[in-house]
Amino acid sequence: MIIQTQADVTPKVLAELQRADNPRFLQVIESLVTHLHAFARDVRLTEEEFHLACAYVNAIGKATTESHNEAVLMAGSLGLSALVCLLNNGDHGQTETTANLLGPFWRPESPPTPNDASIIRSPTAGDPLFCRCWVKDADGHPISGAEVDVWHSSTEGFYENQDPEQAEMNLRGKFTTDTEGYFGFRSILPAGYPIPVNGPVGQMLRLLKRHNMRPAHLHFLIAKQAFKTHISQVYVSDDPYLETDVQFGVTKALIGSYVRHEGGKAPAADVTGTWYSFEQTFTAERGVSRLPRPPITAKAEGHRPVLEVINT
Repeated sequence: MIIQTQADVTPKVLAELQRADNPRFLQVIESLVTHLHAFARDVRLTEEEFHLACAYVNAIGKATTESHNEAVLMAGSLGLSALVCLLNNGDHGQTETTANLLGPFWRPESPPTPNDASIIRSPTAGDPLFCRCWVKDADGHPISGAEVDVWHSSTEGFYENQDPEQAEMNLRGKFTTDTEGYFGFRSILPAGYPIPVNGPVGQMLRLLKRHNMRPAHLHFLIAKQAFKTHISQVYVSDDPYLETDVQFGVTKALIGSYVRHEGGKAPAADVTGTWYSFEQTFTAERGVSRLPRPPITAKAEGHRPVLEVINT
C-alpha cells in the first residue's frame, strides 16, 4: 500500500475496501470514494480548501442540537433531499408521486387526535383552515387504519419546537384513517417562512446569493403496515416562493388546493370571517413500513429566536 504518485491513491483505497462483507455497503462506499476523489481532481482542490471543507463539516455537526438539524437543512438546500425522495418514490422515480421531503422538524410523539379536531394547542394567529384528506393505494382503494402525523409552522414562521412561546406540540397531531381512508383536522392557514441562517447553511446561501424562504405548506407522514411510509408536503398555490423554494421541495403534484371563503357557512360555528378549505388525496405504495430517524428530539428553551431573511 506504499504510494508513489497521486494516481496511486484511488485504486489502493478501492482495493482496501474489498475487506467489507456487506455488499450494499461496499457498493455505496466504492462509489463514494470514486466520486469524491474524482471531485478533488476535477476542481484541483487545494490544501487550504480541503481544511476549510473539513471545518465546515464540523460546523454543521456543532450547529445541530436536539431542536435543530443543520445537516438536514444543508441536504435540502443542495437539492439532495429532493433527489433522494424522487428516486425512491413514484415507482422508483418513474411516475409522479405525492411523496416529498421530511424536513428538519418532524417529532414522532405527536398527540393522538380525533378526526376533524383542532391541532391548535395554544393561541395562534391565522385564518381558520379546515382540511379533508384521503389515503389510497396505487389502485385507488382506501387505506384504513393508517397513522398520519400532521405538522406545520405558525404564521410567524416558527415550528413549535423552535418557539418556547408556543405550547408543546402546537400545530401537530396524529390521526387515524377511517374505512374510507379519510382523516381531517382544523388548523390555521400556513405561511411561508425563512429557514435558519445563523450557521453553515446561511453562510453557503449568502455566498450563492440565494434567499432562505420556503413556500407555505403542510407536512404529512403516513404509516401503515405493508405500505412504504409516505412522507409529504402540500404547498399553497399562490405563494410567491413556489418557483424558488430554498429546499427545492415543490413538485407539480403537491401544489395544493387551498380555497378561500369569505363568510358563508364554515365547518365550525365560531368562524364568521375569512376561512380556508383544503382537500388532498395521498397515494401510498406497497412496501416496508419503516419510520425515519427523527431529525429533532426536543423543544427549544429560553428566548424565541430571531428569524432572519436573506434579501437577494
